[in-house]
Formats: sequence, C-alpha cells, structure tokens
Amino acid sequence: MLTIGQLAATAGVTVRTVRHYHQVGLLPEPERDASGYRRYAAQAAVDLIRIRTLADAGVPLSRIDALLHAQPAEFAAAIGDIDERLQRKIDQLAEYRHRIAALASGESLFLPTEVVAILDRMRGLGVSEQRVRLERDAWILLQALDADALPQRVREKNAEFDDPETTRLYLAVDRSVDWDPHDPRLDRLIDDLDAWEIRHRRGTTRSTELVASRISESSPSWQRIVDALTHRAEQRATEHDS
Repeated sequence: MLTIGQLAATAGVTVRTVRHYHQVGLLPEPERDASGYRRYAAQAAVDLIRIRTLADAGVPLSRIDALLHAQPAEFAAAIGDIDERLQRKIDQLAEYRHRIAALASGESLFLPTEVVAILDRMRGLGVSEQRVRLERDAWILLQALDADALPQRVREKNAEFDDPETTRLYLAVDRSVDWDPHDPRLDRLIDDLDAWEIRHRRGTTRSTELVASRISESSPSWQRIVDALTHRAEQRATEHDS
C-alpha cells in the first residue's frame, strides 16, 4: 500500500495534483486507515499514470474519465478526435509564430511595400522616428477606411517628397512637435502651410480628416496647426459661397 506521497512519486506528479484529481472525481480517494492515513493500492498508481499520460497528451480533464472506461474502439475514436483538435491547435500556434516572426519586418507586416518605401524615404530625409511611427499608423488607418484611395495617396506622397519646398515644410512641422502652441514661429509656419494648401488645393475627406486628427493629437503645437488650417479653409469656403 502506498501513501499519497509515494503514489505521486510513482506517477511523476505532485501531491497537489493527486488531490486535484480527487476533487474533480478522476481518482477515487480511499478511506483513512486505523492510523489516520490514506493508503493507495497498486491499481491507484496504474490509474494515476493513465490519467497523467492522457492529461500530458492534451486531453481535457473533463474527457479523461470517459476515456478511462471506454471500450477499445470507442477509445481509439475519441483519441483520433482529440488528435485532430490538437493538430488544429498546432496549426494555429504555427500561424501565431509566423505572425510574431513577421513583426521583425516592422511596417511590412501591416502595410504594402510601396507604403513601407515611403516610410523608409522619410527616415532617409531626416524625419523623426516619432513622426514616422505616426505616419505608419495613419497609413494603417487610411488603408482601413479607404483602401481604394491608397495608390493615389502613395503617388501624391512621393510627389510631395520630390518637391523641395514640400519636404522643407514637412521637416519644419516635424521639428515643431515640442514647441509651445503660442510660439511665434508657429504663426509663420501656419502661414507657410496655408499658402501651400492654397497652391495645391488638396481636398479633405473623412479618412484624411481622421488621419490628421490621429497625428495632431500627439502634439499641442500640431493640434494648433491643424485647427488653424481648418479654420482658414472653412473661412475661404464661406467667402467663396457668399
């Protein structure tokens, strides 16, 4: 006869595990003997080893009791079903590993190569990594909101960076991230940006408004730029309609 510690050691589990199997009804708990100890027969060790083997193979505890008492054909069918479920789980985990590995490729996990090229181009121009990350998130948002507009926006963005004046303004806005919203330099920058908007007459859509909002919320000075440019555009629209 075995003590609970000896039983656990025989099956390669802990005493706590044995007690858990008692609680869930997988392994009968013997009565105490005259000395106040619970003693286990050899059959308990065999049963415990079978339980541990099935549990280690990924069989849910809720199914183990039925398998322990199943006929050979029924047992084989149940194991086959469990094996299929485990294979699906393995495939799912493999896909997760693939996605995690893809994270090493950075933006390419979320965005098409032509957009990634724009982000790399920004880095090459000296744009801060903070702004590059915000730009990346903006492209992700734009792709979700208006995927059809993505190719045109890619062409526009490359054309903007081909233009020295546009690039100069872009870098100036990037450097203003930590400026005080009342910094006089911001007034001059807003004037320059407004003149650029007028020359290019770029319209706004719901998606571009959301993208601008996503970027501007990261900096009070950028928020002031967006608010001021929006106000001036609305004023021009009102004057045009009147």
